[in-house]
Amino acid sequence: MTEIKHRVEVAAPKERIFQALSTREGLEWWTPTIEGDASAGGRLAFFFGRPEASAVMEVAAAAPDRVAWRCVGGPEEWVGTSLTFDLKSSEKGTTLLFTHAGWREPTEFTAHCSTKWAYHLLGLKAAMEGGSATPYPQGQTI
Repeated sequence: MTEIKHRVEVAAPKERIFQALSTREGLEWWTPTIEGDASAGGRLAFFFGRPEASAVMEVAAAAPDRVAWRCVGGPEEWVGTSLTFDLKSSEKGTTLLFTHAGWREPTEFTAHCSTKWAYHLLGLKAAMEGGSATPYPQGQTI
């Protein structure tokens, strides 16, 4: 199985980044339109310019060191995949290790998603460090 991995150093405390990954308001670094429950056992629906949800995630974990989702709705290639955000305190603030695992095979769409994840994670970093995120639809076209 294929996976996407990104490691980002963020000059911000782990608790702030956890809030940005574990609350609907915090997750607006990805898209401003989110519905559902971000706590463990909940479901989150993410909207990207269409009336129906573009991705639906079951929240498998929402703990200070790890936020984990399982995709239950969205692009066919995503359904059944897992997404994890592991947080570790570091000298500079926090190390965020993102993994999107369980892809059936590497495709051009996998490469596209890897680029978009990197872009949005760098937006999250910018927001945590005093700048601005670039959520959908502000993001650059890839």
